[in-house]
Parts: sequence; structure tokens; C-alpha cells
Amino acid sequence: MLRLSVNGRTTEVEVDPATPLIFVLRNDLELNGPKLGCGRAQCGACTVLVDGRAVRSCQMRAGDAVGHVVTTLEGLGTPERPHPLQAAFIAEQAAQCGYCTNGMIMQAAALLQERPASLDEATVKEVLDHNLCRCGTQPRVVRAVLRAANGRGA
Repeated sequence: MLRLSVNGRTTEVEVDPATPLIFVLRNDLELNGPKLGCGRAQCGACTVLVDGRAVRSCQMRAGDAVGHVVTTLEGLGTPERPHPLQAAFIAEQAAQCGYCTNGMIMQAAALLQERPASLDEATVKEVLDHNLCRCGTQPRVVRAVLRAANGRGA
């Protein structure tokens, strides 16, 4: 039995500690924000925040999340009060198929926590470089991150 802190709530799950965190989040906790893409930490679709840092949940073992705070896309905001990044992604129409959106937002959320005052287009592009999007929404994603960083959100 593992005790995990996810999205501000403590929960217990009966899983092998070696189970990838992505499977616990999606299958046991029914959180659909993180997506299983490549399974090799290369696409970013599974990104979550662990103690505020962006982590690829496909490569993190559930047992390694014990004692840490895990935040998924669902934990950033609510439909009534979306996180500024969520609002900015909507305003900029930064999602097309939506598969990469979780990773883009979670990676950007870590960036905004780490360096909120020093964001420019080049920095955003550099940080999101390893989050793959095949739909071609990258320019809108960059605009959305800068919009959220400038406090404009929706």
C-alpha cells in the first residue's frame, strides 16, 4: 500500500512500488490529464509536477513519489477557476488534438514557478523544446505561456 499526495489530497493505492506513476495516476486515481505517449520520457505528454518540478511520470516509479507532492493538470485549477496557464491556452487556442497539452502546460507551470519574471520567447521555446507536438500549435503555445507569465490569463 502506497500513500501518495496528489492534487492536495492524500490517497492510498495498492500497487507495486515499481509501477510507473503514470499508470497509478490514470488507472488507479482516474486522472486523465497526464497522457502516456512514448513511455521513454521523450515526448512530455505524461509530465506532472513533483514538489513543483516537472517530471515525466512514465519514468518515475510510484514508490518514489511517496513523501512528495504530486500535481497533475487537474490539480492546477478548476473549470470555475482555471490556472492562468489553462486560461491562456484557451484564449490563445493553443490546443488542437490536445495530446501534448498536458505536458506543455505542466512544463510551463514549473517554468513559471521557477522564473516568473524573466520569461521571453526564446526561454519558453528552450524549456518546451522536448515537449513534442505534431499538430503544429507551438507558436500558440508560446504565446499562451507568455500571456500567462504577463498575468493576462484569459
